[in-house]
Amino acid sequence: MMIENRQLLVLTHLSQLLDLVTGVGGFIVPLVIWLTKKDDVIDMDLHGKAILNFRISMFIYILICIPAIFLFGLGIIGIIISGIFYLVFPIINALRASNNQPPNYPLSIQFLK
Repeated sequence: MMIENRQLLVLTHLSQLLDLVTGVGGFIVPLVIWLTKKDDVIDMDLHGKAILNFRISMFIYILICIPAIFLFGLGIIGIIISGIFYLVFPIINALRASNNQPPNYPLSIQFLK
């Protein structure tokens, strides 16, 4: 039986900010919540996949930016933009989840569908 739990969806989005404290919790915690609750909470599968697609995409973009630092410093701009995305979009999507709206993470590659 599926239940509606908007608070857990909001918490899942905001748990990405654990990276600011732990360094890796921002990927592991949403992954664990998604894996354990995707069949129990309405829209958890949709939100969890959006979060993981965003996290994996941002990781790839940062990996691309590291060698680009040596190319006129362009990688630094990419890392700064990625950092802003890491901070802003989990908060925006937590608000979207609390308002019963679908998640929207721009520039996300759809690894999980």
